[in-house]
Amino acid sequence: MSFYSGAKRLLSPLCKLLFRIKVTGLENVPKEGGYVVCANHTSMLDVVALAASFNRLLRYMAKKELFKFKPFGALIRKIGAFPVDRGGADVGAIKTAISLVGQGELVNIFPQGTRYVRRDPSTTSVKSGAGMIASHAKCGAIPVFIKTKNNHLHIFGKNEIIIGKPIAYEEFGFVEGGGKRDWDRATRMIFSRALALGGLEYPIEAEEAKKVTK
Repeated sequence: MSFYSGAKRLLSPLCKLLFRIKVTGLENVPKEGGYVVCANHTSMLDVVALAASFNRLLRYMAKKELFKFKPFGALIRKIGAFPVDRGGADVGAIKTAISLVGQGELVNIFPQGTRYVRRDPSTTSVKSGAGMIASHAKCGAIPVFIKTKNNHLHIFGKNEIIIGKPIAYEEFGFVEGGGKRDWDRATRMIFSRALALGGLEYPIEAEEAKKVTK
């Protein structure tokens, strides 16, 4: 048994109990293959809740400062983390994400780029990172909605992780040689699908995203 499997078997039930997590749509997670996993970002604990809810290892970016203490850095690497420099555009972290997806792993990216605590996610902006990774890795995406009270996941609250059906790579309609405009549009499509799981619409951007599939 791997370290991750053992830790997950031990800690997942505890996490689900503490966060009172209800998981919906777990059957939508493919048993194999690389995907970008995208959810709304409500709390620094979102990664923990997602990891406890998925039946596959989730890889995710963590700020590089967390890796300075080597024993802790080694620990979080074992449970899926890899470093990112949040002070600027970290090309290395993006390349790592693309490589991991290409190897058939699930990489968790929050399209909003930062936490929006107690704020309606449909009123927030998104970054192009998820679309960029999907474009370069030629992979699909799994939209996820973190449904919480007042858009803030917290211990002992009533929380639901809703996992949607995967979006196939072909649905993004990437243009060969395309750039940021294509990545933005793909990210907006993913985020609009994620919000739809929670009964929300992503204004303007959601309408543009729908045009890609027509």
